[in-house]
Amino acid sequence: MLPGSRAKLTCPRVPGQPYRTPPPAGAPAEGFGEGAASQSHIPSTELPLTTPSSKRRPPRGSPNQPGKRDGAASATSPSPAPRGLFPTMPFAEPRGLPGQARLKMAADSEPESEVFEITDFTTASEWERFISRVEEVLNDWKLIGISSGKPLEKGVYTTETWEEKSDEISFADFRFSITHHYLVQESSEKDSKEELVEDVLPVAMQDLLCMNNDFPPRAHCLVRWYGLREFVVIAPAANNDAVLSESKCNLLLSSISVALGNTGSQVPLFVQIHHKWRRMYVGECQGPGVRTDFEMVHLRKVPSQYTHVSGLLDIFKSKIGCPLTPLPPINISIRLTYILQDWQQYFWPQQPPDIDALVGGEVGGLEFGKLPFGACEDPISELQLATTWPHLTEGIIVDNDVYSDLDPMQAPQWSVRVRKADNPQCLLSDFVTEFFKLCRRKESTDEILGKSAFEEEGKVADISHALSKLTEPTPVPIHKLSVTNMVHTAKKKIRKHRGVDESPLKNEVLNTILLYLFPDAAEKSADGSDARTSTSTGSLPPPDSEDYNLYIQFKSAPLDSLTYKLALCLCMINFYHGGVKGVAHLWQEFVLEMRYRWENNYFIPGLASGAPDLRCCLLHQKLQMLNCCIERKKARDEGKKSNSSDRSSGDPGRVESDKEKGEAGKSWESWSDSEEEFFECLSDTEELKGNGQDNLKKEGSKETLPLKPEGRLHQHGNLILLHLEEPLYVPITQEPAPMTEDLLEEQSEVLAKLGTSAEGAHLRARMQSACLLSDMESFKAANPGCCLEDFVRWYSPRDYIEEETVDEKGNVVIKGELSARMKIPSNMWVEAWETAKPIPARRQRRLFDDTREAEKVLHYFAVQKPADLARHLLSCILHAAVLKVKEEESLEDITSVKKIIKLIIIHASKGLRFPNPEDKKLEEIIAEITNVEATIAQARSLKAKFGIDKCDQEEERNDLENFVNSFLDQPEVSVIGAGRGPAGTIIHRLFVNAQKVMLPLDEDLKRSGSSDEKRFNPGSVADFPSPAGREVILRTVIPRPAPYSKALPQRMYSVLTKEDFRLAGAFSSDTTFF
Repeated sequence: MLPGSRAKLTCPRVPGQPYRTPPPAGAPAEGFGEGAASQSHIPSTELPLTTPSSKRRPPRGSPNQPGKRDGAASATSPSPAPRGLFPTMPFAEPRGLPGQARLKMAADSEPESEVFEITDFTTASEWERFISRVEEVLNDWKLIGISSGKPLEKGVYTTETWEEKSDEISFADFRFSITHHYLVQESSEKDSKEELVEDVLPVAMQDLLCMNNDFPPRAHCLVRWYGLREFVVIAPAANNDAVLSESKCNLLLSSISVALGNTGSQVPLFVQIHHKWRRMYVGECQGPGVRTDFEMVHLRKVPSQYTHVSGLLDIFKSKIGCPLTPLPPINISIRLTYILQDWQQYFWPQQPPDIDALVGGEVGGLEFGKLPFGACEDPISELQLATTWPHLTEGIIVDNDVYSDLDPMQAPQWSVRVRKADNPQCLLSDFVTEFFKLCRRKESTDEILGKSAFEEEGKVADISHALSKLTEPTPVPIHKLSVTNMVHTAKKKIRKHRGVDESPLKNEVLNTILLYLFPDAAEKSADGSDARTSTSTGSLPPPDSEDYNLYIQFKSAPLDSLTYKLALCLCMINFYHGGVKGVAHLWQEFVLEMRYRWENNYFIPGLASGAPDLRCCLLHQKLQMLNCCIERKKARDEGKKSNSSDRSSGDPGRVESDKEKGEAGKSWESWSDSEEEFFECLSDTEELKGNGQDNLKKEGSKETLPLKPEGRLHQHGNLILLHLEEPLYVPITQEPAPMTEDLLEEQSEVLAKLGTSAEGAHLRARMQSACLLSDMESFKAANPGCCLEDFVRWYSPRDYIEEETVDEKGNVVIKGELSARMKIPSNMWVEAWETAKPIPARRQRRLFDDTREAEKVLHYFAVQKPADLARHLLSCILHAAVLKVKEEESLEDITSVKKIIKLIIIHASKGLRFPNPEDKKLEEIIAEITNVEATIAQARSLKAKFGIDKCDQEEERNDLENFVNSFLDQPEVSVIGAGRGPAGTIIHRLFVNAQKVMLPLDEDLKRSGSSDEKRFNPGSVADFPSPAGREVILRTVIPRPAPYSKALPQRMYSVLTKEDFRLAGAFSSDTTFF
């Protein structure tokens, strides 16, 4: 029994409604799932107050047995009768108590062994388990007890953050999801404790009357309909499930009513019924002695009496059934929404590119060096004007089926929202997206262009000549360096298999691209004089600027590099000139050009001198490596030419001396033609050193003269050799071999495979000391008679420690010795010094075999598929896209876009840092770039529509710019001055112009006798069309259901569109004095 109840419990009634007779005992109740038919029987209407103490059990969950609820709902709590839905859903029958206890006596045959056995058949039903699960969730989320909160400020539903929690519950085998939606608010515990007052209305009932957040532009539908800051929704878990039966709806309503009563929660609890697309909710909110019922009506066809305010007032008054006369005032809030869709053509400033000119080849180098930008269609599809009357009372305005005072020009508040086109076609994003699709292609270049597309013309493959081709080198034909020769190398071979008209790239397009990539081709002569072009900055940002150094974060390539230009050209070719076939064709031409430049000693333009820059992409490193090879090969060939000219002009004795010198070791210039060129470096070097030393010993035995110094660069300060009174000279040394990141990775893998054994460590140290050994040999040749200490003083001064000491005569003498690490036994430096021979750098085995490395680079280029090429250059394309977005944003000065661009750079730098970034991360970066491009296009479209460029007054111009930029950050923007402000005047003019275009159609509508058109537009020509949406909120505070009941908030929301009509009501009643 509930505390304080009367002698008999009767079935509860709905306030204001007569008592009903319950169904007969034993009648089944409809439920969910397979076990729904076995619900507990409903007991009789009246129950005795007490039972004998020997047979009475306290109800589960009662204070007498704390913690003994056994997962079931309280059986003694009377379940409030479910309510009906407006006129459409009748009231449900009340539910009774869940079960009864029966007494059973079992006796044996003998009378002395009589035993009383009490069997309890009261088991928790599915309905009770469901209620218990709802209560558990409410307790877990701490939604029990008195709720408190301050009145909300204006606009917080849009500016603040909404969060939600979800869980899953089930009724038998029917699954529901329960979700808690709430507005995140910053409130201290002290404030909340001070506000706890008895008999205060729940926060949800206070929100029903709050007028600060009517018509929020972005919120849950229940927030817009009821103005709630916190609520819980129970809905079917599966999207295709729905609660369609009226009895099931009433059962759910009874369940949440019991759960709210048992937990004391004051948070509104809703149940979603019918199909989800209808967004139908019913619910309840309970407080101390009060209750609010949330009901809803959703219709396709609108009754004519509900299309105006007077009809809505009638249904609102009849629903609340106020017994007072006169009726308390009813507050009215009205919003009419007008839609503008017919933009005029001149409002969209973006000019699409001339695709015919691009495809026809009528492009220059500048077009290939720039990415396009902008939307090809208007990114703003429609403008929605909301005219609002926030505070009205009944009798101030007239709005019925004959006449309406609701003139939008007289509305005190205007707000505008724009509807953006779904996925507008933007040029930059299309370029980047199509290029990214190349990364997923599987075809090789030969499969795209034909397997024999580059077969030698006029030659037939003969296997009998295979060995002769390997052993007998064929002379390489040297052509003049011109664009025509570049084009025709592969062009003829492709045409041979495809036909003239099927070639992917036309001659004029290919010529333009090659001239853009290799500007030195048209200027330099075939002798190669001044063929190397320095990197030119032109109009690019300065090298120390943030934009120029952005390539380091993206791991792409400098803006003025050949790699960067190649990426832009391939992107343009992929989009406009043949797709993947055009990309494969251009790449083949590029590879042929690289081989031509290698074989003819022409430097590759647009690359910085020096070793490969490991901060750039791998393809850029490979091109730099090839340039290093060309530089070494060119220097060697020029040295051979000068030596041959000197020998031809010199005396025979000089030639003989050269021959003798050649016996001591192979000359530096002769290694490129040596048969041992591709042998292993270690064995080859040892063989060379051995032969050289044998010859030197033979010479030393014949002559006792000391070795002559060779390969001196310059004297090293005032240093003198320790054992000789001669100055120390810096030798001419070999430059260390340049390495790309893939070669470094291969080298580290080889060294790691040697293991940690002593032998492996020794071999690893020898492999890493090849450059040290070369420098020692050069030092010995330049400084005959030197020792290891002399070498350390020049090579690693920190490892030679000098101290001042006093000798026997009292003079201060400086003495030095090697550091401790140099004195370690089996030191690699000591071992290398003992094995090093005095051989100058020009006669040493080359540390960097440019011929082999160049062939490796060219082979690497030749086997690249279009997908591999796109992977290498995608970082350059993203780099160029970000720079293009930054350039376009600087013209518009949009703060929000600047922040997004910074985030894009951060995400890209993290994603592109690794060699093989994930496709998902790349797609996210491209999507962010697409959003920024669309945002800038939207800003330009809005500026053109509002005529900002035509505004003469600076103050008005700034106001309009701020107004337009607000659309990019906010879902809805208020119009200052409503229809009389600068922006309102422009919006009014836009609607007037659109109405003039639609004037013939309007005349037809007037002839047809449209009542709504006549009611809103009594004049001859209307400035605005008929409203696309009408929203009305009615509020009042009245005692219900009896005159002496507590005055409680009542609210009804109505929305009328062309497609549907919805009423959402929240009606409160007093459950104590009724």
